[in-house]
Amino acid sequence: MRPLIAVTGMPSPQVKGLRRRGVAAAEKVLEAVFRAGGDPVILPPTSQPVGPLLARFDGVLLPGGADVDPRRYGGSRRGLSTYTAEDIQDVFDLAVARQVVADEIPLFAICRGMQVLNVALGGDLIPDLAETCVPHRDGYHRVALTPGSRTAEVMGSDEVVVSSYHHQAIRRLGAGLTVTGRAIDDVIEVVEHETAPVLAVQWHPEDNADLVAEQQALFTAHVEMARAAVAAA
Repeated sequence: MRPLIAVTGMPSPQVKGLRRRGVAAAEKVLEAVFRAGGDPVILPPTSQPVGPLLARFDGVLLPGGADVDPRRYGGSRRGLSTYTAEDIQDVFDLAVARQVVADEIPLFAICRGMQVLNVALGGDLIPDLAETCVPHRDGYHRVALTPGSRTAEVMGSDEVVVSSYHHQAIRRLGAGLTVTGRAIDDVIEVVEHETAPVLAVQWHPEDNADLVAEQQALFTAHVEMARAAVAAA
């Protein structure tokens, strides 16, 4: 049985080959889910209630993408160095994150996805990270994982090298979240939930999951959580 994994899509005003707007998802994310034994389905943002929609799926993946609009957590867009998501995507992704945690649907949140999760649970973000010795904006760096944490057990190590591409990061933690991974400049790189089946990382494991087993292991663990949830239902 291959679990059905919902991957939230990103609205785009232009997709090659289409005459009108489209919805996109990173091919590497979809490939990693499929390698893990799941069947990924791109979920376009909608204004409809998300509860009935998510009930059809065994797991949910919130991928990377555009910034969460700082106004969603009481901030300002002034001076941002990149672009924010469309309103419908922010509203939809935040609703999905809240629903998934409430219903305890297995969730894997990547980069923007982890930020969405944090904001959905009442936390906030650093809207524009200062430059440090860690190449958060585009590069590889080390992350120290809390020994014995779910993520460390999944990846089989207490320290990993990750592919990073972001300039926002968690500042105040959302309700129920615990930090289990940081970069050497103290930026939060991993959070876990106290009760819900959640994996959440600030980096992009899909970038090299086809080559690095510990990165693919995150997708495999998520699919296995989805499979276990189905078996227990």
